[in-house]
Parts: sequence; C-alpha cells; structure tokens
Amino acid sequence: MKKHRDKPFVHITNWQIENYALEMTSPESASIQELVASSDEELDYIDMLSGNLVAQLLKMLINISGAKRILEIGTFTGYSAVAMAEALPDDGEVITLEMNIRYQDLAEKHFAKYDTAKKITLLKGNAQEIVQELEGDFDLVFIDADKLSYQHYYEHSLPLLKQGGLIVTDNVLWDGTVLEPQDYKAEALHQFNRFVLEDERVEQVLLPIRDGLTLIRKK
Repeated sequence: MKKHRDKPFVHITNWQIENYALEMTSPESASIQELVASSDEELDYIDMLSGNLVAQLLKMLINISGAKRILEIGTFTGYSAVAMAEALPDDGEVITLEMNIRYQDLAEKHFAKYDTAKKITLLKGNAQEIVQELEGDFDLVFIDADKLSYQHYYEHSLPLLKQGGLIVTDNVLWDGTVLEPQDYKAEALHQFNRFVLEDERVEQVLLPIRDGLTLIRKK
C-alpha cells in the first residue's frame, strides 16, 4: 500500500532525472518483468515493489561484496528476493520473512516459477519474532518491512551480520516527510535514521534513491 494515498506523491529526485537514471540502468530480467506483471494482476497496488534502481543496486552490492547468505525482512510478492537470488552464486541463499498471508501466497507462486535454483527460503510469520530466532552469519540484510519496527529489525539483525557485512534499509525518506515528521511512521523513520547515525558499531550513507535507501556497514 502507498503510505500517503490521500496526499500528492513527492518525488525525492526530479522525476525526469529518475526516469533517465532508469533508462541508463541495466534492465530487469525477463523473470522479474513477469513477476511485476503478475503482481499487478493480483493486487490493486504494487508500489511496495522495490523498483529496478534499488534492485540493481542490491545486485551490484552482492556482486561486489561476494555475498552468499542474505536475510530479507519484508518479502511482499518476491520482487527483491528474486532479484537478489539472480545475483547470488550457485551456493547462495536468501532467507526472506513475510507475515501477510496474501503476500506469502503470491511470493510462493513466484518463487516456484522464477527461483528455479531454489536459493530462496520463505519464512512465514511475525518478522519481529522470527528475526530473534535466526542464527548467523549473514553477508547482507535488506530491511523493507513495517516502518515502525525498523530499529527492532536492525538491532536483532546486526549481531547476525558478519564483520564488514551490509544492512540496506529502504523507504528511509518516506516521501520526504522525515524532514518535518507529521505522523508516527515519519517520526519513527526519522528516529531510526538518527539512531543509525549515532551508532558507533557501523558506518552508513543515506542515498536519495527512490524513497531513500541507507547502506550500513558493520565495522
């Protein structure tokens, strides 16, 4: 669901520049394009899909870092999980967490069709609880779930991360509303961004890509 359906959409980056960036970025695979079309047929809104700029950045990070084991918190219909799996070596693994039953069903259908190498494992249930039960080590964590719980996910996934590993958090600008938070989600994300900034265990860079993306490296 779009977070501000009753308000005008705020482009973090000039929409013409963003479109140009998309045109000059490696395209989605045929499998990902089919997954997007399938998601669009099944759901009224698919704006929670990460989008190709984010997906290609994730794939680039995986390739550069040599990541093999990935944790994703927030599956939606499987877009980013499939994209990341495409970048992994044959012995790579994506563990993805999803609570919404409708999204679980769609993701399972997409994984069965597009994750032919069986690199993706979907864990169903409350991510706040599951993340506390997991064991490391992960090379990369992608957080794109309940915005109010970002700090919880971060605190519990950081110990699972290898030294030098990455946490990537999506939607950290929340349509720009973190600048002057007027609702609880914007305030929660602003507080999370401030928390990460002051966390001496990591170093980070917040990128104004789509709805804001923070790359966090564990020291």
